[in-house]
Amino acid sequence: MANIATRDAYGEALVEFGADNDFIVLDADLSKSTKTDTFRQVYPDRFINCGIAEGNMMDVAAGIASTGKIVFASSFAMFAAGRAYEQVRNGIAYPRQNVKICASHAGLSVGEDGATHQCNEDLALMATIPNMLVLCPCDAGSTRSCIKAAIEYDGPVYVRLGRLTVPEIYDRFCDLDIIGKSTTINEGTDVTIIATGLMVHETLKAVKILEQEGIKARVIDMYSIKPIDKDAIIKAATETGCIVTVEEHTIYGGLFSIVSGVVVENKPVPVLPVAVMDKFGRSGKVPEVLSAYGLTPENIVSTVKKAISLKNNR
Repeated sequence: MANIATRDAYGEALVEFGADNDFIVLDADLSKSTKTDTFRQVYPDRFINCGIAEGNMMDVAAGIASTGKIVFASSFAMFAAGRAYEQVRNGIAYPRQNVKICASHAGLSVGEDGATHQCNEDLALMATIPNMLVLCPCDAGSTRSCIKAAIEYDGPVYVRLGRLTVPEIYDRFCDLDIIGKSTTINEGTDVTIIATGLMVHETLKAVKILEQEGIKARVIDMYSIKPIDKDAIIKAATETGCIVTVEEHTIYGGLFSIVSGVVVENKPVPVLPVAVMDKFGRSGKVPEVLSAYGLTPENIVSTVKKAISLKNNR
């Protein structure tokens, strides 16, 4: 299978589903980067470039959605979740408009663009807004499934997409059950690693190292951040006794925070994070940036061992 970025899979999904769904696509003058230009080339009458005015784009999306249309609005995560936060909150989520915010270039893997563009807070920002669903696919197949689920869902959805090309884990045309669900992609009994987005791939690399050391890790791809798959989390806590969360996002308000809340309320076990530890990003080559912030297979392995030690010493 070829490597493909989730932003590219998003562009392809828009074209595919656009044939049978009369939705409108908006962009803020970044269509070649967000890959909505793929849709524009096929359906130019249903594409609007709103210019470098992300807040206005969100209000335009809300207005069009109020007429009964499904609307996709895209920009970089820093602009869609950050710059346009007020318009997303008050114009889209509060009246529960049928707008799908698909934000690319999320997380540290923007690389050389540096701290101002490395949005490590978007999952937290969007998850705290009432009525907003939050999805984070890891590859082309799960991206396609997320876009399909977003179209079928009546209400606002935030989908986090990346710039980095990644291997395909799922079949390109799979049909995953997305909203409030997850997929266990590796079975194990010693520890559960719950990962999302890009970090699913780093987690699978870590699993190979752990296997060589006799540690059997369950891996859950948590592509639905809100609502989260509580049943899968409680089952994992019960059966493996400890959990490690892995995300290309700040430690606050994202996967670690949400998983920890479920665990504390239902089945208290050790939960440790691999995440951005309350720091701004920095400019650099992607592998070097990820390494500088501990988003590596080696740190996942180290954190897993700490979690197992806490479990065994309880």
